Amino acid sequence: MKLAAVRALADMAKSPVPDIVNLAYNERNIFFGPKYIIPKPLDPRLLSTVAPAVAKAAMESGVAHQSITDWEAYRNELNHRLGLDNQLFRIIGTKARRDPRKVVFAEADNLKVLKAAQVVNDEGIAYPILLGNEARIRELMLENAIEIDDVVIIDPKSEQMKEMRHRFGDLFFKKRQRKGLNLYEARKIMRERNYFGCMMVETGEADALISGLTRKYPDTIRPALQVIGMEDGAKRVAGMYIIQTKRGPLFLADTTVNFNPTAEELADITMMVAKEVKHFNMTPRIAMLSYSNFGSSQTPEAQTMSKAREIVKQRDPSLIVDGEIQAAMAFNKEILKDNYPFTELLEEEVNTLIFPNLAAGNIAYNLLQEVAGFDAIGPILLGMKKPVHILQLGSTVRQIVNMVNIAVVDAQEKCCRDEKNGKDKKKKK
Repeated sequence: MKLAAVRALADMAKSPVPDIVNLAYNERNIFFGPKYIIPKPLDPRLLSTVAPAVAKAAMESGVAHQSITDWEAYRNELNHRLGLDNQLFRIIGTKARRDPRKVVFAEADNLKVLKAAQVVNDEGIAYPILLGNEARIRELMLENAIEIDDVVIIDPKSEQMKEMRHRFGDLFFKKRQRKGLNLYEARKIMRERNYFGCMMVETGEADALISGLTRKYPDTIRPALQVIGMEDGAKRVAGMYIIQTKRGPLFLADTTVNFNPTAEELADITMMVAKEVKHFNMTPRIAMLSYSNFGSSQTPEAQTMSKAREIVKQRDPSLIVDGEIQAAMAFNKEILKDNYPFTELLEEEVNTLIFPNLAAGNIAYNLLQEVAGFDAIGPILLGMKKPVHILQLGSTVRQIVNMVNIAVVDAQEKCCRDEKNGKDKKKKK
């Protein structure tokens, strides 16, 4: 049992160290080497790593009083004791690992991005493709003991990529030739990593793109819209966050894209969010948020949310959605039962929040994340034809890994959809 503990600790010491441990010890980047040969006492992975190893050894040596058959459930219980239990995130990760995809990291000359790429590669989540100056990337990897088996590094500016740049530029020119772009500009813009990465996804060279850690949101979303575009039937894109709370996951939209949406636009956003929530095998229960409750205020802002709800119900009567309603009221069953017994939100907990404008949504998720301390994934970009997901400024390595999980699952879903559509077209012929 002692040897099992030692071996578990030795293996763990060689794996990437979570940001929370670096933060606890005021270090920038802890990695295996002369200064770090054993995991730190505050590493939250210790319990779920060492305890199962010791338990297995106890069972094998015949001294255990109880047998464990479901090791995954045992680890989940250990994490739950530390407050690390996160069922939704685990489900997403498990789904991603079943069918890993090629993910482009547009900012691979950033240490956080490189560490995240190592994690997703080691955990079998994705096959990373790193964009940037190869010498700089390899230098960073060497300095920080980052190893990624058979890593693919592409520098869009290099002479080796000239042919691919021109091919991508020619394709981009066909898309934008009547929108103010000439052939020279189309080829030149492919030197930019976000455009090059988006074109890799568009042409099938990769399955998803992760970017935005060091750039403004509009600068990252613009190439995606110009190169890949919106999925069939989508009228706009929207941004959604997943906030993990004690009540369970909360889906928040729109938090990043649409400033002051109309009732029709809010309905579009709601339908996209509902579709995404269903991908996580959850039933969306949606509150259309306002400062008013079911007509208590007749202001245009409140009426917009009420009208949006009407449009949503016309499109999908089976969807559980109600409002306009105040945020606190949406979660208070007793007051709802006493004052608004007609509402669809009485039966089960609300899990999806639609905000009246970008300011409200953005402020809400920032408060929930920074002040309340809840884990967050996002922003998840909805409505894109192919998976492009934009990181939040200052994202941690774990948050980047979570976004890669989302991107891989998104790629799996879109691939299945495209295959189904292809088969349907053949049948019609």
